[in-house]
Amino acid sequence: MNKTRLRWACRRGMLELDLILLPFFENQFNQLSEAEQQAFAALLAEPDQDIYAQILGFQACSDIKFSNILTSIRKHCHVDNT
Repeated sequence: MNKTRLRWACRRGMLELDLILLPFFENQFNQLSEAEQQAFAALLAEPDQDIYAQILGFQACSDIKFSNILTSIRKHCHVDNT
């Protein structure tokens, strides 16, 4: 996994996502398991609106493989979607 490309992929068309994904990547990515890192990379291929809605809990998780990484992102950015 090329971390430079992943970091660049965290820069989205939505400022709101930049403010969530970049800090998560910079502060948490290295502590993730390999499976979580792969899920994060796959999540970045999803449309911005879907990622944002799933992080905030407005939309159900589109793929079960994203469930754990979305939970980690929510905890890191202090989003309580309950």
